[in-house]
Amino acid sequence: MKLNQISDNAGAHKKRVRIGRGIGSGVGKTGGRGGKGQTARSGVRIKGFEGGQMPLHRRLPKRGFNKPFPLKLNEVNLDRVQQAIDAKKLDIAGTVDVDALIKAGLLRRAKDGVRLLGRGEIKAKVKFSVAGASKSAVEAVEKAGGSVTILAPKVGEASA
Repeated sequence: MKLNQISDNAGAHKKRVRIGRGIGSGVGKTGGRGGKGQTARSGVRIKGFEGGQMPLHRRLPKRGFNKPFPLKLNEVNLDRVQQAIDAKKLDIAGTVDVDALIKAGLLRRAKDGVRLLGRGEIKAKVKFSVAGASKSAVEAVEKAGGSVTILAPKVGEASA
């Protein structure tokens, strides 16, 4: 076999249609663009225009509020903390904070802090120092004999 003998399968390559080449071609005159005006042109076109009627996105009410600078917190559940303690990855002799959780491999990077969530149960007596915690997490830690200290947000940041 030589390079000049290689050919594609029959019907694999379809010849492209040259539109807008006279009425007799069947794809002439408007060339598949419909009538005249803005929609026939390339470039800008009104999106969501409803013929002068108030568009849907302006008829519906605006709801809610987005904080301009929200805190981005890492979320850690109690069952993950207990797994790390069981695997001897997390040292509970001192206070468990962001740095300890990163060192244990529970977090990849410190964002604006850690929020402790209450999924699972914790058996060890642990002192946590975190940016936030759910009520169920605080109850579970205190039931096990530990404590949760909520850190104050840094000055100039939104509160959690």
